[in-house]
Amino acid sequence: MNIPVKIQQLETQMRQWRQHLHQFPETAYEEIETAAYIVEILQKLGLEVHSGLGKTGVVATLSAGNSTRKIALRADIDALFIEEKNELSYKSQHSGKMHACGHDGHTAMLLGAAAYLSEQADFNGTVYFIFQPAEEARAGAKAMIDEGLFELFPADSVYGLHNFPSIPQGNFGFKTGAVMASFDCFEIKLTGRGTHAAMPQLGDDVIVTASQIITALQTIVSRNIDPAKAVVVSITQVHAGDTWNALPDSAVIRGTFRCFTPSLQAFISDEITRITDGLCQAHNIKAEIVINPENAGYPVTINSSKETAIAKAVAQELVGKDKVFQPTPSMGSEDFAFMLQEKAGCYAWIGNGSTEGGCLLHNPHYDFNDENLTLGATYWVRLVEKILVLD
Repeated sequence: MNIPVKIQQLETQMRQWRQHLHQFPETAYEEIETAAYIVEILQKLGLEVHSGLGKTGVVATLSAGNSTRKIALRADIDALFIEEKNELSYKSQHSGKMHACGHDGHTAMLLGAAAYLSEQADFNGTVYFIFQPAEEARAGAKAMIDEGLFELFPADSVYGLHNFPSIPQGNFGFKTGAVMASFDCFEIKLTGRGTHAAMPQLGDDVIVTASQIITALQTIVSRNIDPAKAVVVSITQVHAGDTWNALPDSAVIRGTFRCFTPSLQAFISDEITRITDGLCQAHNIKAEIVINPENAGYPVTINSSKETAIAKAVAQELVGKDKVFQPTPSMGSEDFAFMLQEKAGCYAWIGNGSTEGGCLLHNPHYDFNDENLTLGATYWVRLVEKILVLD
């Protein structure tokens, strides 16, 4: 593993950045202090900085030489609504919020790469450093794109990097094509006639109807989709009634579905509507079905072949071929998918190490592995030097 001396010298600084961010987590579109902290660092490095894109997003620009080639590197900056249970010197100071997905580490690695490249500009072209808000189910990538991200910063390609537990530290995962599943939410509101629990014949039972809908929705996968295809439909919330002796007049069912092709996304959505409408008609219940309330859905994360091959080669040169592998696609989702719909690129995984003690992503005991800071920053630097090679 060949970490440049100047990046090794940045390790203490990157740890300070990362642990500061961990102490003061901010959730989607509220990353005001986080963004200000990032802007201050980038400006001290002498980069051209644009803030406020996608509400709290930050983009920094660094150019060298005379080439018109341009690439974008992205880190997510938001935290989660989770109460931290770690006992760390840098434990979250914001009650009910923590960096339980390692976005603090992603940000620090990209800042480290910016710090190195601002002094050691061994490349010819332009690098855009994207610090994106609201990755956690709030589509911050789409918000930045909708506000002109790639018009203002016209990258030829875009790259993302995410830490991953259970993968040994020092290892990378790359896969061409679908690497993360789509993410879609649904909400079903049922309305009927409420009545006394002793006189059910006088009402329309939304609870019985909801129960049948929940059971029937499981047949979307088990009886309609090829078992060789990875698809998940999960009911995550059911709300109905507030007393012992009355049948309520309304119920709400919420859930999510995930898959790896746009065609399956459309099919599942249609089936949720068809099944719900049919059962509600049978029980004289009115249904209101909303797919992706508040535009919550994410597309499939699909890596392009050329850019993935380049990124993989960079990692192999950095850590050796034996530490670079092709992962099984994850049923988790990632809003970097929106960027990959706009630009060719690659979303890669970097191993975070052991998951002992249940230390998984979105877990109150999770913590980014600081041993990855110099490695991740070096990966970014080498990728820039590979793509924007000096003529």
